[in-house]
Amino acid sequence: MNIRRHIFAVAAAAMLSTGAYAADIKVGVIGPFTGGSASMGVSMRDGVRLAAKEINAAGGVDGNKIVLVERDDEAKNERGVQIAQELINNEKVAATVGYINTGVALASQRFFQEAKIPVINNVATGTLITKQFPNAAENYVFRTSAADNIQAPMIAKEAVEKRGLKKVAILADSTNYGQLGREDLEKALKVYGVTPVATEKFNLGDVDMTSQLLKAKNAGAEVILTYAIGPELAQIANGMAKLGWKKPMIGSWTLSMASFIDTAGKNGNGATMPETFIQNPPTTPKRKAFVEAYLKDFKPKNGIIASPVSAAQGYDSVYLLAAAIKQAKGTEGPKILAALQDLKTPLEGVVMTYNKPFSATDHEAIDAKDVVMGIVENGKVEFLNAEDAAPKKR
Repeated sequence: MNIRRHIFAVAAAAMLSTGAYAADIKVGVIGPFTGGSASMGVSMRDGVRLAAKEINAAGGVDGNKIVLVERDDEAKNERGVQIAQELINNEKVAATVGYINTGVALASQRFFQEAKIPVINNVATGTLITKQFPNAAENYVFRTSAADNIQAPMIAKEAVEKRGLKKVAILADSTNYGQLGREDLEKALKVYGVTPVATEKFNLGDVDMTSQLLKAKNAGAEVILTYAIGPELAQIANGMAKLGWKKPMIGSWTLSMASFIDTAGKNGNGATMPETFIQNPPTTPKRKAFVEAYLKDFKPKNGIIASPVSAAQGYDSVYLLAAAIKQAKGTEGPKILAALQDLKTPLEGVVMTYNKPFSATDHEAIDAKDVVMGIVENGKVEFLNAEDAAPKKR
């Protein structure tokens, strides 16, 4: 009996030493589940939960369950740093998904890089995120959202090329997200020979944009380009209404957040933004099933996901990670990295069908061709161009 136990113990140790699965596969989930960014964070988290639930119900990854280790970073850089270290050192996660705020990602994902643990940014869009470690032999940072250097040119094109609006004002918040996005917008506008007539900044929590809007108005702005999140974006729309000065709002994807749409009300109508996913109408069976399952499990207000983009990208990120772990036949970071960079089997997701979405030199799942323009109409986001409703493949 003792001999048999010894043989079993030796075999088990050998399996673990070669990167075989543990009993469960721990996956970290980092995002703001409270505060001004919560609608994005909670939607992302719930999309992640839904994917993990489905994968586990179907037998897990080669029979091993995905266990989510969720942490609220409160959209605070220092909190993100603490959580990253906890997930790595205490929870021993195999990988992590999440990150909503660019600043939090840039402050804390270096710990995953150093530990050789893959992290998939499924919402944060700062252009620098997947390029933060250019001199590293291996890059453990991936993304399933549309980077700002994709979104900014689309915003500029919509304003200048399609609408002929050359007197633009940029209103961006003071965070890393807002200011890096502003820089990308300015670069995109230079392609058209356009210099903003006004560039204004504001802080998170500001509720009066009168000063910034008056400067834009007095400068003759024909359109407001934005880089911020929902609550402050609503103050811009409502501020224009108070001034009796209605100009188009074109900005980053965050104009699709419920915290913008609900707070701005009718003043938000016409706001236009790049999107990777629009809830209605669901244009593929996969999207339809996702939306129905999400609404059933989480019952969002008025049947509208608070941040559909965050939910969809979070959902897809878990399926991509599970596919990589299955291909790697283990949970060692370098093996998952290699698998993510060379996924053998196409994966039908909610945002699109992923066919080799990553490579050793490209950790961005989303290209410009994968992004469409959305518009706010009567409390929800619609496709700006009907032809964009067709499903995307990569």
